[in-house]
Amino acid sequence: MHVSELPKGVPTQMLIGGSWVDARDGATTEVIDPATTETLASVPLATEADAMEAVTVAYEVQPSWERRAPRERAEILRKSYELMVERSEDIARVIVLENGKALPDARGEVAYAAEFFRWYAEEAVRQSGLIQRAPSGSNQILVLRQAIGVAVLVTPWNFPAAMATRKIAPALAAGCSVILKPATDTPLTALLIAKILMDAGVPAGVVNVLPARGSSNVVSKMLHDPRVRKLSFTGSTEVGRTLLHEAADTIINSSMELGGNAPFLVFADADLDAAVAGAMIAKMRNGGEACTAANRFYVQASVASAFSAKLAQAMESLKMGPGLAEGTELGPLINQEAQDKVEALVSDALDRGARLLSRGERWQGKGYFVQPAVLEDVDPSSQLLGEEIFGPVAPVTSFETEDEAISLANATDFGLVSYLYTGDLARGLRVAEALEAGMIGLNRGLVSDPAAPFGGVKQSGLGREGGQEGVLEYTEAKYIATSWS
Repeated sequence: MHVSELPKGVPTQMLIGGSWVDARDGATTEVIDPATTETLASVPLATEADAMEAVTVAYEVQPSWERRAPRERAEILRKSYELMVERSEDIARVIVLENGKALPDARGEVAYAAEFFRWYAEEAVRQSGLIQRAPSGSNQILVLRQAIGVAVLVTPWNFPAAMATRKIAPALAAGCSVILKPATDTPLTALLIAKILMDAGVPAGVVNVLPARGSSNVVSKMLHDPRVRKLSFTGSTEVGRTLLHEAADTIINSSMELGGNAPFLVFADADLDAAVAGAMIAKMRNGGEACTAANRFYVQASVASAFSAKLAQAMESLKMGPGLAEGTELGPLINQEAQDKVEALVSDALDRGARLLSRGERWQGKGYFVQPAVLEDVDPSSQLLGEEIFGPVAPVTSFETEDEAISLANATDFGLVSYLYTGDLARGLRVAEALEAGMIGLNRGLVSDPAAPFGGVKQSGLGREGGQEGVLEYTEAKYIATSWS
């Protein structure tokens, strides 16, 4: 198979009402392999008319899908899980080709993504309500959880499988129909997952997929249709803020998983080898292109040099290359814009006096590759500490006291995830409680789990995905006051 050749059977049309169709006006966009800059495929760009057709079919089929027995919805989700595992290698290859990440990383994403189907197959039959006697004794209180209705799901390019299943699975479990708008850079994975859902028995119209340009007029059109009752978005805080304004016009229930600026704290009593291993997971998952990626490393002064040296050695040893090439551990970034941004952030930090500890060999071929790097003594005013890097670059700064570490970690408008390493459990729990983040990795470099509530505080988002909380995002509580005595 050629590097930029897709596996057979990958859909390249959008899905509306159970049919694979082209855009009304024939518009298309090219999907590019970031490792070679070659074209993989052309896919339709949905129009506003296409979006309205998708809303119509989703709205019409949603009541019947909600009325399906929870066990029936659960069995379809379970079958989706089984098919996704069965076809995991093809899905992983598609992810590598359109996203760029290394094949082992893509395989890990597919396994993680499939777990959302399994988890919510189990949750679909466990949506409990409430019956209690009113405190006054005058009546009974009944609370039902009902599907919120048609849900518009907008997903990013960095985890094209996991971000899709993390939204689709709880929505289907709750009884919602969905319209997925995948990222323009990575629509093929979403289309392949939609095919799996159809093969698993999801009724026509319950899942629709509309590739479209950015969070465009297509999304805006859907958000201004009163038949749409839910928006779930994963992406940048800037775009999320815009979509919240759009959703406000029709008071659409909104979930937002937005940007991050994750601190990674290392205390002097930590196991440095374990901390470096955790740092490589937290920093280098998907080559650093993750909202959960460790963005700022704060290390207690007495061990800062030792930690930095170990981290630099680990980063320098990574084998960079096309994601499908044997032994590749670090693939390219998603596009030219991402490559330019990361290189500009590194240049800014160096201009402000940062010291470069390691930098792998520059990639000589095509593609949007950026060398992994560790920088020490990074000036606090550097853009590298204030912005999401979204690349394989680790800035290291030292601290003296626990209070200083907490203050540095919390000095951001974001609060998605924070990491800390310490040998003192009491300190670890104390600091974890003080950190302003929705998720904490305590002596762990990985926090994502389908069974856990994923989400942030401050400008990192609204609501939670995963866990029991994830399905509640797609339901509304209905209170019934009655009396039978």
